[in-house]
Amino acid sequence: MKDNLENIIKEKKHEFDFEEPNIGHFERFEAKLKAQNKPKSKVVYWPWLAAAASVIIIFGIWFGDNFNPNKGLELADVSPKMEETQSFFVQTIQKEIALIEKNKTPENQKIIDDAFLQLNKLEDNYKKLTVQLKESSEDKRVIYAMIFNFQQRIEILQNLMQQLEDVEQIENQNEQII
Repeated sequence: MKDNLENIIKEKKHEFDFEEPNIGHFERFEAKLKAQNKPKSKVVYWPWLAAAASVIIIFGIWFGDNFNPNKGLELADVSPKMEETQSFFVQTIQKEIALIEKNKTPENQKIIDDAFLQLNKLEDNYKKLTVQLKESSEDKRVIYAMIFNFQQRIEILQNLMQQLEDVEQIENQNEQII
């Protein structure tokens, strides 16, 4: 079959070869070939530059994180007992938020948004307290204010859960009446 195809092409060669390339085709083709064959300069320093840049970035993050004047001390930084206290409060808050997220509906969205707005304000206040704790070299009044801040957040979340339960009971009673 291969021989048959070759014979057909040889016999009809004059039918295939009827177009001429545009003027200057060979020069353009030759210029493209020369451009491809130019030796490309290799960047020998690239791996070293990448390594140096990553070291500088890591050092900058560490330096900025450790020497940031706006970064304060957490309760956990004061003592192991305070670390345990902070851990308890954070876990309790996270559990309450998870319960609230499970009970979120379009009907109670406004109540939840209002409570979370209050939580955000308390969180901002807590960040200011961490800076004060750092500046006051572990003043007990600031520590008590931080603990009180955590307690207020938990109280807001518990009140929110109670409100959500009340709303749900009212909705259930309305459904039973109808």
